Amino acid sequence: MAVVFVTGMSGTGKSAALAELARRGHQVVDTDYGGYSEGVGEQLWREDRIEALLDARNDGVLFVSGCVSNQARFYPRFDAVVLLTAPENVILKRVAGRDTNDFGKDDGERARILDDLEKIGPLLRAGATVEIDTRVRLSEVVDALERIADGVLPDAR
Repeated sequence: MAVVFVTGMSGTGKSAALAELARRGHQVVDTDYGGYSEGVGEQLWREDRIEALLDARNDGVLFVSGCVSNQARFYPRFDAVVLLTAPENVILKRVAGRDTNDFGKDDGERARILDDLEKIGPLLRAGATVEIDTRVRLSEVVDALERIADGVLPDAR
């Protein structure tokens, strides 16, 4: 099984991309849910849960999404690390208008998003194998993710 990791800051479209990948029939895991991460403020993956997820063998591609402090520890386990990006103004507009996640609604959380973009954004970029600007239509983002997955499937090598 190929495993593609989709990461990015809040508001870059990770959840929307995973929802569309699932709608298209792909296996997806959003590590914000299901007990894969823990912590207050700084989120960390529960390494035992992530190891078990990545050790499971299935056919096809698994898309895993998240943005946590210890994710780089698992980069060698992914066939591709895809960073979703967008400009600050786009991100702030998205988090203000979304109804699926309350993070980013108050001034303190928006300030944290901007600080994270400055400090964590470069670290995410350095660890990524591919970057996708999510200002394009969602279908284009998901098409790009599928092309990346096609390129890492064992029979495509």
